[in-house]
Amino acid sequence: MSTQETAPSTTVALAPERVAQHRRYLMCRPDHFTVDYTINPWMDPAKPTDTAKAVAQWQKLYDLYLQLGHEVELIEPLAGYPDMVYTANGGFLIDGIAYGPKFRFVERQGEGPAFIDWFRAQGYDTREPRETNEGEGDFLLAGDVILAGVGFRSSDASQDELREIFGREVVSLTLIDPRFYHLDTALAILDPVVEPGAEVGVAYLPHAFDERSQAILAERFPNAILVSDEDGAVFGLNSASDGRNVMISPRATGFEKQLRERGYVPHLVDLSELLLGGGGIKCCTLELRGAQA
Repeated sequence: MSTQETAPSTTVALAPERVAQHRRYLMCRPDHFTVDYTINPWMDPAKPTDTAKAVAQWQKLYDLYLQLGHEVELIEPLAGYPDMVYTANGGFLIDGIAYGPKFRFVERQGEGPAFIDWFRAQGYDTREPRETNEGEGDFLLAGDVILAGVGFRSSDASQDELREIFGREVVSLTLIDPRFYHLDTALAILDPVVEPGAEVGVAYLPHAFDERSQAILAERFPNAILVSDEDGAVFGLNSASDGRNVMISPRATGFEKQLRERGYVPHLVDLSELLLGGGGIKCCTLELRGAQA
């Protein structure tokens, strides 16, 4: 009697269907972009910069947001403040409350009042900071929790202000690699809107954080995408996501593949000129979260 062997069945895990969420952003044209001082490892005044190229690259990101159906507000660039293009550092907004920035370095301190005035003019419940903080560069909303980066720019004490102002849990994460001096250079929130109890999509570079912070991230986000140093070093994690579409550096090829495997749709945006100032896609994008209906 003959028998017919059957190959064992295999189950192929399908990536979840991702849903794009409408977002509202604040950006600033890099009309005055240049690098004439050094406040992070990426900046070298000896390297020439091309302002027209920076504007053209920035414009592609701006246009892409509009093509994807998002709203983009603009703040007027101020002469003498070339880093104002990095609007993510200009504040942190949840539920119509705007927590203003207080920059560490004197070269950027003039930006703070401009952002605070803009928030007030737009009708946000605007809070002036007591403590040094660089806005959404170091504060990221993960579901109902605020992740707060410390170690280089924002002070530990700014976390107490976050708790006081927003009444949410704040999780402190310590950055230890000076290349990744803001939280948004080492960690990306992939799902800006999640249902209660649902998993928050996160990607991060483990060794940008100290061991305590790595343990916290591993416990809270066990299914996170762990990004390579190769992709992190081209600011692959300095990305913006609407829950489906993820704007990333074209040089972060490994991260692009990881995103596709999880069901996200990567959009490649080259901001190489702005990287000369130590910023990328997320640095140029501040999320404006209005009051909940």
